[in-house]
Amino acid sequence: MRNLLHIDSSVRGERSLSRRLSSLFIEQWLSRNPTDHVIRRDLSVESPPFITGKWIESAFTKPGTRSVEMNLALAASDQLISELENSDIIVIGSPMYNYGMPALLKAWVDQVIRVDRTFSFDLNRGDWPLEPMLAGKELVLITSSGEFGFSKGEIRHEMNHLHTHFQSISCYLGVEKTHHVQVEYQEFSDDRHKASYAIAHDNILSLVDRMSQVAQI
Repeated sequence: MRNLLHIDSSVRGERSLSRRLSSLFIEQWLSRNPTDHVIRRDLSVESPPFITGKWIESAFTKPGTRSVEMNLALAASDQLISELENSDIIVIGSPMYNYGMPALLKAWVDQVIRVDRTFSFDLNRGDWPLEPMLAGKELVLITSSGEFGFSKGEIRHEMNHLHTHFQSISCYLGVEKTHHVQVEYQEFSDDRHKASYAIAHDNILSLVDRMSQVAQI
């Protein structure tokens, strides 16, 4: 049995395409793998707190010497990290806001990427003191954008701070393999958008099929 961590970050409710497509992945996955377990995190319903000065002070204080106040400051982080640690597959639905991830999703990232929990820090490693502590996970990143051309080599690639952000931080989530499905042209509402959504829909079906086959070997 595998554990899936399903995270949605759009605030658009039922109108959200990333939410609709991430739900499609989960539905199709469970139809193929009914004994697997899903942990659901809707960040628009229960928003992670932003990190504060107290949070940073607490995270860099050794567990045995933390005050009650420090433990409370890290309580949400502890819960979110526990969900991450227990997951085999992370499914994230995210719109592109201002060419990056929503603040809700960034807050989740900041809560789970934490010293001595998901990465270690040692200056003896020279210029690369950070080292991931988690491993073995797959990330399914499902994104939606109002514009288009954000893939490598396309006209807005250098403006893509959503997918590329995850490329930079995924190792600290324990991710060893990433699958990206995207739908574009949302604000154009034309045939290109309809085609992009149809392709994304089919890509999710194919992805579930491929990942299920590998998982069953």
